[in-house]
Amino acid sequence: MADTSLNEQLDSIRQARHNSPYDVLGPHPNAAGKGTTVRVFVPRTRSVELVADGKAYPMARLAGSDLFEVTAPQQAGDAYHLRVVDADGRAYVADDPYRFPLQLSEFDLYLIGEGTHYQTYEKLGAHIITVEGVEGVHFAVWGPNAARISVVGDFNQWDGRAHPMQLRGSSGIWELFVPGLGQGALYKYEVRAQNGGLFTKSDPYGFAAEMRPSTASMVWDVNLHQWGDSDWVEQRPQRQALDAPISIYEVHLGSWQRTQDPPPNLPRDGGGVTNPPHIGATNQSPPDIGAANQSPPDIGAANQSPSNIERAANQSPPVIGGVRGGSEGRPLTYRELADTLIPYVKSLGYTHIELLPISEHPFDGSWGYQTVGYYAPTSRFGTPEDFQYFVDQAHQADLGVLLDWVPAHFPKDGHGLVYFDGTHLYEHADPRRGEHKEWGTLIFNYGRSEVRNFLLSNALFWLDKYHLDGYRVDAVSAMLYLDYNRDPGQWLPNAYGGRENLEAIDFLRRFNELVHGSYPGALTVAEESTDWPMVSRPTYLGGLGFSLKWNMGWMHDILDYLSLDPVYRRYHHNKLTFSLMYAFSENFVLALSHDEVVHLKGSLLAKMPGDTWQQFANLRLLFGYMWGHPGKKLLFMGMEFGQGREWNYATSLDWHQADWEPHHGVTAWLRDLNALYHAEAALHEVDFSWDGFEWLEADDSDNSVLSFIRRAKNGDEIVVVCNFTPMVREGYHVPVPQAGEYRELLNSDAADYWGSGVGNNGVARAEATPHGNYPATLILTLPPLGVLMLKRTSENR
Repeated sequence: MADTSLNEQLDSIRQARHNSPYDVLGPHPNAAGKGTTVRVFVPRTRSVELVADGKAYPMARLAGSDLFEVTAPQQAGDAYHLRVVDADGRAYVADDPYRFPLQLSEFDLYLIGEGTHYQTYEKLGAHIITVEGVEGVHFAVWGPNAARISVVGDFNQWDGRAHPMQLRGSSGIWELFVPGLGQGALYKYEVRAQNGGLFTKSDPYGFAAEMRPSTASMVWDVNLHQWGDSDWVEQRPQRQALDAPISIYEVHLGSWQRTQDPPPNLPRDGGGVTNPPHIGATNQSPPDIGAANQSPPDIGAANQSPSNIERAANQSPPVIGGVRGGSEGRPLTYRELADTLIPYVKSLGYTHIELLPISEHPFDGSWGYQTVGYYAPTSRFGTPEDFQYFVDQAHQADLGVLLDWVPAHFPKDGHGLVYFDGTHLYEHADPRRGEHKEWGTLIFNYGRSEVRNFLLSNALFWLDKYHLDGYRVDAVSAMLYLDYNRDPGQWLPNAYGGRENLEAIDFLRRFNELVHGSYPGALTVAEESTDWPMVSRPTYLGGLGFSLKWNMGWMHDILDYLSLDPVYRRYHHNKLTFSLMYAFSENFVLALSHDEVVHLKGSLLAKMPGDTWQQFANLRLLFGYMWGHPGKKLLFMGMEFGQGREWNYATSLDWHQADWEPHHGVTAWLRDLNALYHAEAALHEVDFSWDGFEWLEADDSDNSVLSFIRRAKNGDEIVVVCNFTPMVREGYHVPVPQAGEYRELLNSDAADYWGSGVGNNGVARAEATPHGNYPATLILTLPPLGVLMLKRTSENR
């Protein structure tokens, strides 16, 4: 032990400051050329023996420390294990982590550093593997500016001295294989910063996490679920094509439905330790389509009648534990949601469920938008495999699952990404580039290869391991503009003096290229509220590459318009028609989302003027106009039955209201809209071109009436007429391209929907009398605050 350099290194091990423990610990050729010298550091230990080839070799304690050393007559690389007696006199056998080879290849390190290893989740984080016949967990984390990083957890009493990780050269990657660990083990990374600061961090690539408020990561194998959704995955490109019907139910899992039932037992699957590791683990687990005055008509185009579609018209969603409406009990688990939410959404005729963020987040009040664990489905609702089960069941029910994804910012919680290795690693150092002060969050440094790789790999991870069908990308506008919500002097321009975030633009384009290239048919949807051009155009044409974009302009205009007393609507008619000035500039989703029913904005129903009957009629009118208007569809949960109060993330929806007749009428209307939307290609096939839309009468502001045609690729047409006043308009003339008989497919004023029953007895005629620029005139009775959808069925007789 006379070597000064070795003594210095041993001191670094004792002081938990060494960044290359493999240089000191584990097996090393003996300096005398005979045998192998093995060193281990085992805190709180009386004695350690090295056992090899059936022989035991007592290890000598060095200088009163917890370092032990022995020279044994074996070759470097030969297997051995340790027999340890801890400070309490308990004996156990364990393997030495430092006798196992490092697992990451130089090629892996190169690609990660370059930012082109798009499956970094297969290399970084915690992975259960077998090395040289021994099962354990391989840990790897990026922290290039740390002085030392250790893995800590239940298995080593959270002692950062016990398992220092190896820094892999200039890559900034630290790794260590810890034998004896398994599923469910809790862990964090203890980081010693260059300035001496000491703190613990959750794993950025952790696949599971403790239940809040605890913050440890959890070892989990995400490859165990046996998937049964191959038919869905194979058909995904067709089901999610731009000419397919896409009707999305947006849901916050924590407040869709709650129960007073005790939470189900969610075991940690063995407590995480298969054999005690060498530092003395304790083996303890941590803790009817209804046109007025007629029978349901035949839809026709799909050889299917809505009356043959199971409507479950009198059925509310299944209830767990008998608790309904506003309960402050616990949220349902992923598996309970698979049994309740999925059949409910299916019965309404939706094609997709869109989840508000379910990646792990510490604060319920963020609704998931302040993510810490980007690779971990929140433990609030169960395990990773439980979430895989939920997605699998949705696919088997022919429902797609979209995830709200948040690459724009992350919170400042100390256990998360902020100041991860003692420096501004994931975020910018300058708050003028790195902070959203109004949200209290930090902005990713998209120009850093490893940060970009972290996010791009995350996008592929959920599609790979959880079979998700795409993303709604949150806050794209905040990513695109350097001056987003900032006053002059609070932001820094780009290299060319502009306000565009060039690095974020490059990131978004690469994100879309990777998702679409790796998972054909996957959807990417931008929440982008500005006039940034070509958001949903391919990157090779200069666009950002998204599949779809939320139509925020349409949403604001229609809600502003419908909030007006009908007597004043004639003066704001342009709010109805303006959306068609830009409707085909992007591939739009018409979204009435959670953002419209929070922060004292009130519910959709509460936004509507008039008495109770008029409020419900206005709501049905809104949905009918929306389903007729070009664009895919999205509604937030609770809107489907006209919930009376605005959304509260901490309580259940008011399911008791769903049984009341006016609310039930809204649900029946929405269900029939979805049925017709599926059955009639004219309503969904050509959403993004003038080929699928034609105004019949756009300028009747005096009567607040709109009429237009939706057209399929084969020329089939649906006529949509909307009356935005409570006046019944008899003998109203609508110009149409062809004379003949028109079947009234849907009427929002039908008695089935709690309407007044005003209509056309299921059929109307268009006479060969020119009207405006059209050769025929369809004469209708327009119901009050109503929508009619009609289809020509025969020549005029």
